Amino acid sequence: MISLKKLTQPIKALYVSTYIPRKCGIATFTKDLTNAINLLNPLALAQIAAMDNKITEILRYPHEVRFRIGQEVKDDYDEVVKYVNETGEVDIVVIQHEFGIFGGESGNLILEFMEKLQKPVIATLHTVLEKPTPKMKEIIRRIGHKANYLIVMLETAREMLVNKYKVDRRKVVVIPHGVPDFPRFTNGKKKLGLYGKVVMTSANLVSSSKGIEYVIAAMPEIIKEIPEIVYLVVGETHPVVKLTEGEKYRHKLKKMAKDLNLGRHVRFVNKYLPLQTLIKYVAASDLYITPYLDPQQAASGSLAYAIGAGKACISTPYLYAREMFDLGCGKLVPFADSEAIARTVIETWKDKQSRVECEGKAYDLGRTMTWYYVGHQYYHLMQHALNKP
Repeated sequence: MISLKKLTQPIKALYVSTYIPRKCGIATFTKDLTNAINLLNPLALAQIAAMDNKITEILRYPHEVRFRIGQEVKDDYDEVVKYVNETGEVDIVVIQHEFGIFGGESGNLILEFMEKLQKPVIATLHTVLEKPTPKMKEIIRRIGHKANYLIVMLETAREMLVNKYKVDRRKVVVIPHGVPDFPRFTNGKKKLGLYGKVVMTSANLVSSSKGIEYVIAAMPEIIKEIPEIVYLVVGETHPVVKLTEGEKYRHKLKKMAKDLNLGRHVRFVNKYLPLQTLIKYVAASDLYITPYLDPQQAASGSLAYAIGAGKACISTPYLYAREMFDLGCGKLVPFADSEAIARTVIETWKDKQSRVECEGKAYDLGRTMTWYYVGHQYYHLMQHALNKP
């Protein structure tokens, strides 16, 4: 009998990232990604080295987490290096990079970690800054030199890496942000107490960089034309923000809504929702809005989910939204512009033909972003890095 292992050549991969149950978009991303790859690579399931900070030290991680790396603890990084280099239990290391996850100046400990590894490395860059500090630029440039491949989610990010950071173009691969495989034409408003409403949603960990106040300020004008509209702000305050300033921003938003007499037109769902519950809120939405204030944001799981679900999307022109909307699946509004938000929301809802076309383009694009396809692309890239058939 032929051995299944000989046919499939399993890949023993270690992922360095934040990880569930940490309340972090990249933690959820890594769980979804490894679930998808495990289906293709069942004889060598994902191993995780989870990044910890003072907030997450109390968490209990699932069994696949082999190591916990204290953000500023060099010995923890070195322990993982020793495991990778000496045990034969790892073929390749996959790093999910974001500034703020790793220790040292601008996160340079992950660079030191990479330079000690003796196995191939793939790094996903969740942020590629147009205007980096000199230190950040040097770190990304050196990561690009050390890694076998860099994964980004936008063509714009690839061009920045090549032209600004001087990374070898042959090393940079564009793989989209993954999304669940949403069924078409789901609703579910009744179960969420939203039957008969026009639902507009923003779902994310809440912080002042999300620009939610500009949507709330737009609501009085929107309500004049769409009296049945409800704006859902879904998600709890970002844990780091909560640690430094508590619920100051959320209290500001609630006071705005109250002062504008918005009543039930603005609802806060102050919870970090499990994936299946989040999917229900996204599926129940008629409109989806990301009014973010950072022009350099190069990825958004929130917007990716809305596109995957085939929703009519409205967004400020940060990097990720600009490139995704070039494909015709949404409308852009200027940063911090409540009048433009109100006008665009009303236009989008009133023009049904245009909205339906937008929804169709979003859903079609979303089929190319499902975790099934994203997992395949990561897995084949790992095979290529290891010279495996």
